Amino acid sequence: MSDAHAPYHAHIYYEAASRPLAETMRCVLSHRMAAGELAPLRFVGSLRDGKAGPHPLPQFEIHFTAEGLAVIREIIRASGLTALIHPLTDDDLADHTRLAEWIGTPLALALDTLDPPGRNKGVARFGLSDF
Repeated sequence: MSDAHAPYHAHIYYEAASRPLAETMRCVLSHRMAAGELAPLRFVGSLRDGKAGPHPLPQFEIHFTAEGLAVIREIIRASGLTALIHPLTDDDLADHTRLAEWIGTPLALALDTLDPPGRNKGVARFGLSDF
């Protein structure tokens, strides 16, 4: 896979008060993806109203390629929501820590739930399904 097409995820967090904003953002992203306006965006997941994996707050996940990183980053920043953006490599722990970028206040992740290096199941899931 070329660098421009390398897989990325963003986990966009929300709380009860910001859930309507997260739902609106999810709908806008889904519409723009379907309309071909955000070609690097491959998947927009459902809102998950509880903890999931290492994520301590409700969130929804998007999958995109590296070529869309700058645009996706600005869309998330403009929303005011907190997000974790990371590449998908074969090291899940590094993806969620040293390779990750936070928008907003970083959250403490449950790192013990992540796949060991060399066994990142997120790579196989890229663009196919939601958590």
